[in-house]
This record gives sequence, structure tokens and C-alpha cells, in this order.
Amino acid sequence: MVPGVNGELVRARGLTKRFGDFDAVRGIDLDVRPGEAFGFLGPNGAGKSSTMRMVSCVSPRTDGELTVLGMDPRTQGPDIRARLGVVPQQDNLDFELTVRQNLHVYGRYFGLSRAHVRAKAVELLEFAQLTDRADDQVEPLSGGMKRRLTIARSLINDPELLLLDEPTTGLDPQARHLLWDRLFRLRQQGVTLIVTTHYMDEAEQLCDRLVVMDGGKIVAEGSPGELIARYCSREVLELRFTGEHKDVDVHGLAERVEILPDRLLLYTDNGEAALAAVYQRGLTPVTSLVRRGTLEDVFLRLTGRTLVD
Repeated sequence: MVPGVNGELVRARGLTKRFGDFDAVRGIDLDVRPGEAFGFLGPNGAGKSSTMRMVSCVSPRTDGELTVLGMDPRTQGPDIRARLGVVPQQDNLDFELTVRQNLHVYGRYFGLSRAHVRAKAVELLEFAQLTDRADDQVEPLSGGMKRRLTIARSLINDPELLLLDEPTTGLDPQARHLLWDRLFRLRQQGVTLIVTTHYMDEAEQLCDRLVVMDGGKIVAEGSPGELIARYCSREVLELRFTGEHKDVDVHGLAERVEILPDRLLLYTDNGEAALAAVYQRGLTPVTSLVRRGTLEDVFLRLTGRTLVD
């Protein structure tokens, strides 16, 4: 079956998810194209996971249209799930089994032959860099290893679409970067990825295109570079002062100023010039930092709060 109206693997129009009187997802439109890494960026409670659960056919939509791989999740959920890979927010590995056995057992759920699953498990263990731990129990593995095993398990059926919900939450920086490398390899192989995250650096690293969600709505859409260019200045000057930051007068020193509890953000095309102007005004910050604009600045501009509020 040909996916979507224009070849999209996922197509939603007015997609809504309601729990009682609460609208978790409020009428969103989106298209996910074959071969791309598509991201949902936003804080906890933005509606990202609720959207993913509808796409993965484990939670029915309340209203709107949704097709996944050209099929309707309401009537063809099992057919869709057979062609998906799903990495949940929390690892749900079987601690009673070894690393290798987790792959073997999961593969049998898809009706794959034992011979096929054994061969595929060898390939996936190498991909996840877990070959030397294949016959170890799962429980003593590090968080990063468990996450890589969960991703490897999700690939046992050669999915056309891989859904990853907050894939690196709780991992240390080294484990996060190793996981990013594994996901980048999947992109090179043509696997379509949908990723939810509240880490702006993760979205920049992984996503070709993304939507920013807040309060169940999509508030912006584009590539990371497009969003930064559209909603943020080229540079940002971060200043920290003693006392109340709201009492520091930096009016007129930048195109836009954000006053956060712990720092001031001055949005400008020339951070060093803005810093010189700060000193010329007689202000003496405790610390100063000139950096490029990021997706977190985009989110702050769109919603009035940071991603980690």
C-alpha cells in the first residue's frame, strides 16, 4: 500500500487526544516523509508522548485524521505495528533473560523464524556494540547499554519506521553521544526516525525537521537551522549579576532581552559588541558568555519559558 497522500509515512490532520476534560493533543497537523529524522521538541506535558502513542497504535485518537504507513490505526493497528519499531520512554527489557535472549524472544513475537532471529540478533548485537555482553544478564548492564539493547530489540523486524520516545533521558554525556552515533547510522541506512526529546542539542544533532510543541499544540515547524534563523538572533549574550536580575537595566543594548531567574539573555548579531556596551553603561556582570542561538532560545521566544521549566 502506498503511504500517505503524497508518500508520507505519517500524516495527521486535526489530530486530537483528550483525557476527560483535558486536551493533551489539540488538533495538530503533521507529515513525516520517508527517510527523514523527524522530531517533537518540547517540555514534559507538551503532548509529545501522547502523539507518539497514537502513531504507534497503542492509544486511539479522540478526533482528527491519522494514517501511518498508508493505513488507519483504528482499523489496521496490528498491520501497522508489525512494520514499526518502538523505543519507549522507559526501558522494558526482560531482566530474567540474557541480552541475546531478549532479542530472540522479541523476534518470535513477529512470527519470524528461529534461524532468521538468530542471524538478525548477531547483526544487532554488533550494531549496538553489545556482542561481548550477549550472554550476560540484563540487570547489571549500564543505563546506556540497556538503552542500546532496547533500540536493537526494536529493529528485530526490520521496521520501516522507528519511533523513539525520549531516547537518551537519564544517560550520561558519553552514553548519549554513542546512542546518537547508532541513530545516525540508522539514518544513513534509510530508516525513518520519529524522535521526541526535551533536549535541544539532541534535536539539533538528530533531526532533519522538527515541530516545537507546547500545551498540546504545534507552535513552530522547520529544520533546526530554519527555526533558529527565524526566531533567534545570530548570537546570544548571557549575563549573570549579583542581586535581582530584573533590576539590571540593559534596555536598548540588544534586539531582545529575556530576564530569567538566574541570568539575562541579550539577543544580538554581535555579542562582543553588546558586552562592551554593557560595560560602557557601568554594569559589571559576575559572568558573561557569548554563544550562538539555539533551539532552546527558539522555545523561549515562542512560549516564554525554557525547555526545562
